Amino acid sequence: MSGAAGGSERPEERQRFPPPGKSGPLSALGQNGLLQALVQGAGPPAAHESSEELQRAREEWEAVEEIQSGLRGTPAVPAAPISFQEALQFFETAELGECRRKLRAPRRRQGLAALLRFLFGPPRLQPQLRGEQELALAMAQCALDDNESVHMRILQTIYKKLTHSHLGCPRYGAHWEELGFQGADPGTDLRGTGMLALMQLLFFVMDPQMLPLALDIFRLSQHETQEFPFGIMSVNITRIVLQALREERLSRECNRRQQVIAVLNDLYAAAFLRLYRVWKGQHKTIADSCFLLKELELSTKRKPKQLLKSLEAFVNRGPGAEGPDPPSPPSPSSRELSFTGLCDLEGEPRLS
Repeated sequence: MSGAAGGSERPEERQRFPPPGKSGPLSALGQNGLLQALVQGAGPPAAHESSEELQRAREEWEAVEEIQSGLRGTPAVPAAPISFQEALQFFETAELGECRRKLRAPRRRQGLAALLRFLFGPPRLQPQLRGEQELALAMAQCALDDNESVHMRILQTIYKKLTHSHLGCPRYGAHWEELGFQGADPGTDLRGTGMLALMQLLFFVMDPQMLPLALDIFRLSQHETQEFPFGIMSVNITRIVLQALREERLSRECNRRQQVIAVLNDLYAAAFLRLYRVWKGQHKTIADSCFLLKELELSTKRKPKQLLKSLEAFVNRGPGAEGPDPPSPPSPSSRELSFTGLCDLEGEPRLS
């Protein structure tokens, strides 16, 4: 599997196609319920008409729309949704040699630094978990590849779950901006997080307990005054939990649960939950984004167990179980903030 994104289409060619649902009259007719109008306009169904015939008609109409979708840009190849476990199994068995070679060996502490690390630092990850840790870090170095079908299925599944669409979408186009990415190609927003960022978003939308939260956050991201780029925010949160893993802030929890990727996913969801509560409850806007991400980064590194308990309570008893969140410190002025999609949360691809 290649470590770099493929595709030969020029950027100017990608962007001249409008997003799904905004171009062809065929698509517009479908969205306006043409199939339902045709069925209803024919009068009551005859006694001999079966539900199977109606289902076949719907499937044929969806196939026509799928073809029309492919005419708007890079063809939208029909792809079955992919579960997180299926995608993870792919990465577990894939050749990630190029991605693994980008991982740096840990720095060896010496002298006083080594002693302080031994006495007061977090515990080290147990040896049997280091393979899973390396897989997570390797996925973060793996670029989105147009020629890898599993990568494309991950992207399509995320799109369908967030938009409630039964149709595929072009690989490039303005529809990705509607999901909160910076441009027509979400692959350009994955710097430092790679396919792990999409894998965590896939987990978020495919886990039955997490999906309602993911949809609530996505709806908030489209609020008239509190809008924010959902896709970019997700990438930033992946970056935060990755850095916590590299700094061994999650080793205690990983050792306790004997898992690494599951802990990363839960912490990702917990951090997103925390951000959602503060953003919605305190009426935050895009001007507060970098400040809140910095605050979230500190909470994730210093109190990961507290965040995970908050997520557990949310899942078990509902969003109102824990009461309101404590107020955040005053936000700096918007002149001091620059929400570029990274917010200076860079980290090196390093094994702990």
